[in-house]
Amino acid sequence: MFAIVRIYADANGDSHFDESTISLLPSGMIGSLSEPVPAKEIIFREVEPNYDWSYHTAPQRQYIILLDGMIEIETSLHEKRIFRAGDILLVEDTTGKGHKTRNLEPVKRRSIFITLP
Repeated sequence: MFAIVRIYADANGDSHFDESTISLLPSGMIGSLSEPVPAKEIIFREVEPNYDWSYHTAPQRQYIILLDGMIEIETSLHEKRIFRAGDILLVEDTTGKGHKTRNLEPVKRRSIFITLP
């Protein structure tokens, strides 16, 4: 099972965190697999150590997989959470007040975006 943290906007435009999981099914010698998830494209990203982006919306619905580093995300209602390498986010707040993101370590950070149709 994979834990996913979702960021979404409500009807008032406020951003929130939500948690869900993706179930895995036994698939023999190759391990356990999820059901296929349709995807549009994959984007590789690296940001500078001083990355600190004020309130912004996601450019599109996308999964973000953190490869290294540590970030803090703050919703428009000022709830903060810390995410580390290996964490998976589903970012869906493409409208509304958005969220803040900042690096918590003084190193470049890498992640992968998987955009959704």
